[in-house]
Amino acid sequence: MAVDSSLLRGKTPEQKKVIKYFLDTGCLAELTRMKDEEYEQMVMSKLNSLNLKQKALGKIGLDEDQVKEIAPVFINGYNFYDDEALVRIGNDDRVRSSKYDGAWLLFSDSHVYVYIYTLDMASDGKRETTEEYYYKDVTNLSTTSESKEVIKLSLLKTLLGIGSDTKMVHNYDTFTITVPGDKFRCSMTAMEKTTAERSVNAMKQKLREKKQQ
Repeated sequence: MAVDSSLLRGKTPEQKKVIKYFLDTGCLAELTRMKDEEYEQMVMSKLNSLNLKQKALGKIGLDEDQVKEIAPVFINGYNFYDDEALVRIGNDDRVRSSKYDGAWLLFSDSHVYVYIYTLDMASDGKRETTEEYYYKDVTNLSTTSESKEVIKLSLLKTLLGIGSDTKMVHNYDTFTITVPGDKFRCSMTAMEKTTAERSVNAMKQKLREKKQQ
């Protein structure tokens, strides 16, 4: 089934390709939609062009020498917790979203600074947030496993009109900083588990040291 033309109105050529990647179904779609690898490259190209570390430093008004308490941490991944994001299971069985989180965590002698940028590949929308927390105010740093129900399209149904689509539970990880009255959350689906654990453990250790001072 072709995408409703109203969803493509006013979109750029790239955004139209993204919307069709997520929403087009049917025999023709299998031949015309962009490949999973092409979408991945499109996202990474957009992410890299944003130069998020410099954006983060600019937003908090500090230079790199002032945030070297521990090595800066970059957390990133497809955003599945935003209900407005389009989600698709690719032909390679990997789940992708039309929204992508990139976040830098920077550490001074007294604060942890958080900068998150969520890009929307299907529109001109974006979300840009900057927060700063005193170490003493941070009550928890955690990695949380969450889940989202997604539909895997049946190739037989797509090509021959027989069979049925399958509902699947997709598990993904998010990183959370909790302070009284506030909570920061970012997807970390693109990080290798060992890298993610190492970064989170380093942050937890620094938090414990700062709270004991």
